[in-house]
Amino acid sequence: MNEFFFDEIRNGDFKEVRAMLAKNPVLLNSKDDRGSTPLILAAYCDESEIVDHLLAQGAKIDAKDASGNTAIMGVCFKGYSDLVKKFIEHGANVNERNAMGATCLIYAITFNREEIAKLLLENGADKKMKDVRGNTALDHAKMQGLPRLVALLEASEQMDGS
Repeated sequence: MNEFFFDEIRNGDFKEVRAMLAKNPVLLNSKDDRGSTPLILAAYCDESEIVDHLLAQGAKIDAKDASGNTAIMGVCFKGYSDLVKKFIEHGANVNERNAMGATCLIYAITFNREEIAKLLLENGADKKMKDVRGNTALDHAKMQGLPRLVALLEASEQMDGS
């Protein structure tokens, strides 16, 4: 049943997801074969209605998949700013790290998501956090030649007095 539940999330079948969850509430924080929770998968698939329902049912917002990614991390690299806002409003930890030490801000910078980077910085993202290679978000912006993001991060550091 677990695999079918995750298939319905991938298919975006809100009514079926809701019905399956009502019959078997343990599915709420279950994991698929990749270690993703329903919330992580729904967010990754940009299924906002399913995300809303899962959050309303009490899904663990900072649960991690097998690589240590949370739902907000996935939407930061996918570029789904509405879901980033929603997760921040629900108290997601914007400074959580995955197995490689990446944070939401590092993902937003790495995937050139300026709007999301701004949103994260406005909501407490720590720009000094480093991944396992010792690189900060600013380092990633410089390595990838992203001048707008370099400027954003440097301006943010100056505002902080860092």
